[in-house]
Amino acid sequence: MSAATAPNAALAAYDHRRLTLACIGSHSALDVCFGAKQQGLRNLVIAATGREKTYAVAYRTRADGTGCVDETLVVDHFADVIGEPMQREMLARNAIFVPNRSFEVYARERHSYDEIERSMRVPIFGSRRLLRAEERDEADNQYRLLDEAKIRYPRRLAGPDEIDGLTLVKAQHAKVRFERAFFLAATPEQYRKRAAHYLASGVVSEEGLAKAVFEEYVLGPTVNLNFFWSPILGELELLGTDTRRQTNIDGIRSLLAIDQAPLGGAFTASMEEAGHIAATITESMLEPAFDLGERFVKAAARRRPPGIIGPFALQCVIAAGPPKSFVVYDVSLRIPGSPGTKYTPYSAYRWGRELSVGERIAKEVVMAKDSGRLGEICT
Repeated sequence: MSAATAPNAALAAYDHRRLTLACIGSHSALDVCFGAKQQGLRNLVIAATGREKTYAVAYRTRADGTGCVDETLVVDHFADVIGEPMQREMLARNAIFVPNRSFEVYARERHSYDEIERSMRVPIFGSRRLLRAEERDEADNQYRLLDEAKIRYPRRLAGPDEIDGLTLVKAQHAKVRFERAFFLAATPEQYRKRAAHYLASGVVSEEGLAKAVFEEYVLGPTVNLNFFWSPILGELELLGTDTRRQTNIDGIRSLLAIDQAPLGGAFTASMEEAGHIAATITESMLEPAFDLGERFVKAAARRRPPGIIGPFALQCVIAAGPPKSFVVYDVSLRIPGSPGTKYTPYSAYRWGRELSVGERIAKEVVMAKDSGRLGEICT
């Protein structure tokens, strides 16, 4: 049996009355678990040693029905989810795997995307072929999809000598391999000075700077448009909007200028994600937001069939204009990391009550199961 047919064969053999949503214990696992319970599905968390207590203790399902995590299995490393023992455990539980960003990051510490796509015999909710498009070093990456959709993103520069205005430099973090280091420069000279500071502080390496991305810095508030494309309904939904909280960047923003001054050039910015907060948009921006989402869904279907299934996010800056408009600076091709999207009103406007992304995934699984269409939402 080929790798391409294995997930379909698993779905056909499953007891559809006892489906389980499975995910690794990081990023958005609790949202998946809570959503599964809300829709009458079981759930399974695969946690790494030393990180299991959140799921196995704090939020485990209790005898009185409270809590949300039905079962926790512990592995030495998150990449072990690709291994045969864990594959057998999930298949035995009629599992549909919900990938999140942590799954991609940690699995790729030991496996290529080709290996992930080929070796995962458990059905994946969404398109396994689209996960790799988040990586900027992939040939058919998110920029190709944005170009195909004719969606504006920040202008790319070939290197530091092309800097002709405020530019964001994105380099591989030297100490945290799955994070990037960011800094701003307005001229080639300023870039060299700031790059030397980040090298000296050990935040970036020469290799990381050599592969850095340079793009125009677009001024404006940031907002994540968290969408859901439903193959079952043939409909695009805006589940919610949010923005990020980031370690010491948010800290320094809270200081007065007089308090920032003593830090001077010694300050090393970190944009590592620390959390999210809900952030609504004006109603006049909703139609442009849906237009972006619809164009992106069509582009993904053309370039990488079957395209988008379920949740995705376009991470935007709202540029002043006039007229004000969205500029997409990043794309998430799986469940976003913020459970707070449900605290914006958009899912309730569609469904009559707030739905988290995790519950919307579970709802799609139930609708697909009931209509005999699970093969359309799993790959």
